[in-house]
Amino acid sequence: MPTPHPRRWLILAVLCLSLLVVVIDNMVLNIAIPALIRDLGASQADIQWIIDSYILVFAGLLLTAGSLSDRHGRRRGLVTGLVMFGGASILATVCQTPGQLIAVRGLMGVGAAFLMPGTLSILTTVFDDSERKKAIAIWSSVLMLGALGGPTLGGLLLEHFWWGSVFLLNIPIAVLGIVAALAIIPESRGPASRPDLVGALLSTVGMAALVWGVISVAKDGWSSTNTVGGFVVAVVFLAGFALWERRVAEPMLPMSLFKDRNFGGASLSIVLLSFSAGGVMLALTQYLQFVLGYGPMKAGLAFIPMLITVVAFNGIGVVVDRKLGTRVAVAAGLLLMGAGFAVLASLSPADGYWKLAVALVVMGAGSGTAGPAAYGTLLAALPPERAGVGSAVNDTVQQVGAALSVAVLGSVLTAVYRSAMPADAGESARNSIGDALGIAALDGDATLAQQAKDAFVDAIAATSIVGVVGGVAAAVVAVTVLRPKKQAPIEVTTVEGVRGDTLHSGVS
Repeated sequence: MPTPHPRRWLILAVLCLSLLVVVIDNMVLNIAIPALIRDLGASQADIQWIIDSYILVFAGLLLTAGSLSDRHGRRRGLVTGLVMFGGASILATVCQTPGQLIAVRGLMGVGAAFLMPGTLSILTTVFDDSERKKAIAIWSSVLMLGALGGPTLGGLLLEHFWWGSVFLLNIPIAVLGIVAALAIIPESRGPASRPDLVGALLSTVGMAALVWGVISVAKDGWSSTNTVGGFVVAVVFLAGFALWERRVAEPMLPMSLFKDRNFGGASLSIVLLSFSAGGVMLALTQYLQFVLGYGPMKAGLAFIPMLITVVAFNGIGVVVDRKLGTRVAVAAGLLLMGAGFAVLASLSPADGYWKLAVALVVMGAGSGTAGPAAYGTLLAALPPERAGVGSAVNDTVQQVGAALSVAVLGSVLTAVYRSAMPADAGESARNSIGDALGIAALDGDATLAQQAKDAFVDAIAATSIVGVVGGVAAAVVAVTVLRPKKQAPIEVTTVEGVRGDTLHSGVS
């Protein structure tokens, strides 16, 4: 067994710091949704696109960014991402319209596409198999702590300043991350490869069209031009992406990877897990503020039970993985996620916060148990010399699940809310709980406000059923597809200043 990198734990600390900008930004953005609706006049569709513009650009460029990092330097890719994300955060503070914010969020997605693969790929090169899942658990725990502090700080800013102030949190963290990365993290590279620009274009357009079509279902119906056109374009471009990746000499996503049961099983489990969680969590931030009347800061603090539980169960998940195997850890975690959504599915208007807190704790336990095992298994199934692209694959499948989640579950939420509202409530009130409460406040109509709150709770309960199905389906995938892999010697990539040695790859 080779000598591990002597600064690996300090390097891990810098990687966690670097990724905090992404975590804090996304958590704070959810808390800021009511302010965006109020101050920017953003519609529900605008809110979905403010989130999806980032996710779609991010997911579309991840594989290309990972490939470029492998070729030109993973630390360089990480620093590039921090510079772009920090710069876009400055632009976000001066946006005046939802359209401008959507565009800037897309630019943030470009920065994140370089940033996130860099963190996991560097982690993969400095930790061997005996410590990698432990490192991933610590990485996840620190990010949860960042997610805990982000909404609190963001809520404090929202209560005293304008909505754009939440993006100011990213700037000092990005600057500190750049300095620390240049000072501490060694540069590492894989074999030279050509970026797959055609693949990036096909996947980005295909995913954007797919989400556009799904969003259009709730707004315009299944037979509308927007819906049909979106799905047709998605099928054409995503099919073209799959065919192109099979034929191009240096694909972003080699289709042969999916022949590995662990790679395919971990990927599908992560997609289903992300799909289950993303859209429902978006709805819960609105539930806390619109239905329960929490201020932004209190709404951020309401997620503390979930975040603390994730941190605690990350360590438990590593122990379960080591003692009972990856399949047990991943399946148990996913079933706990499904159980948490089952609690949400029983939510009623009179329940208040405590039933939500129970659901958050159960979901946090599931995420903490399954996360390190699932991500570690996917990374272990990939050639280490392709650490950048391998890490990008992990991020891509997660973001694909999240993008579809916001689109599909967001559309389901909107459709159920609309159907639960009285027909005579008015078009604006039936389209958005934010608009309904605004109209009720202006007219002094307490009945309309209560109708909107009740309809929104019904919509969350109905949408949570999708989370239950997703959690159970992902657990079944984990049990039936994931397989133990015998250890085999492989060559690791070269890190500047550190000799390349032989490590053992495999999962329990």
